[in-house]
Amino acid sequence: MKRILITGAAGFLGSHLCDRFIKEGYFVIGMDNLITGDLKNIEHLFKLENFEFYHHDITKFVHVPGQLDYILHFASPASPIDYLKIPIQTLKVGSLGTHNLLGLARVKNARILIASTSEVYGDPLVHPQTEEYYGNVNTIGPRGVYDEAKRFQESITMAYHTFHGVETRIVRIFNTYGPRMRLNDGRVIPAFIGQALRGEDLTIFGDGMQTRSFCYVDDQVEGVFRLLHSDYVLPVNIGNPDEITIKDFAEEIIKLTGTSQKVVYFPLPINDPLQRQPDITKAKKLLGWEAKVDRAEGMKITYDYFKSLSKEELSKEEHKDFSGYIK
Repeated sequence: MKRILITGAAGFLGSHLCDRFIKEGYFVIGMDNLITGDLKNIEHLFKLENFEFYHHDITKFVHVPGQLDYILHFASPASPIDYLKIPIQTLKVGSLGTHNLLGLARVKNARILIASTSEVYGDPLVHPQTEEYYGNVNTIGPRGVYDEAKRFQESITMAYHTFHGVETRIVRIFNTYGPRMRLNDGRVIPAFIGQALRGEDLTIFGDGMQTRSFCYVDDQVEGVFRLLHSDYVLPVNIGNPDEITIKDFAEEIIKLTGTSQKVVYFPLPINDPLQRQPDITKAKKLLGWEAKVDRAEGMKITYDYFKSLSKEELSKEEHKDFSGYIK
């Protein structure tokens, strides 16, 4: 049985990846310090013989006993609210954490895939974004802690590949959504749905003409799975190129939820990207991958998930207390 370590296992994407690799017959070792993750996302796996969980911070030395075939590095705050509250931790997990995992991959002779992001492109001057685009990032802006952590992560990963011969893969993830997303984490889908379910007005930052491209989580997981098992070492965009303005998306949410809130507008945050659309030519050619789930289908599943949450969960304004982590 192949053994795989998945960091960020209790997070949104990490938990879905645990499910997929369990289903594929792997022995899955989940690791998370739970700073933004939630054990509820993986509690259904605890009874399985081929799943283990380590409550551990990967910015500290990482030890996993026994054979290890693969590592998926998905540990990191991923929402704007989180990484503005815990900027140092965000930088550390992308730098020290990645360094520790690459060292583990080298010792174990394991293949490692690291989760990068479309944020490496910053507020792009090229549209749609290809993997060859170097990006337009403000290194000292409020979002720089996340963007630069991911850019460094890519650099050190390639250094370990070229210098030490470690088998590495890099996925650049574009906006992904689905069940287990956290409400009130600053991302547009849980924000809009949470507001709709609570009967609040939908909040748009800027004029609403900025665009996003939303990929359903099952499609994203399939892309990661295929990339891990490919022989391609350079970054690959995985995302859905179906682009929509935030204004139009708000109207879709109002229609989906059957609510009648109005849309209210606030100033756009600093360095918030105005366009986000992946060029997935490489993914199609190298992996035979493209998004299959259209937004209407994926959003219905996601809405049903949020509807199933308790009133107490829906009414929480803050879903994470970081005070114990901030020294």
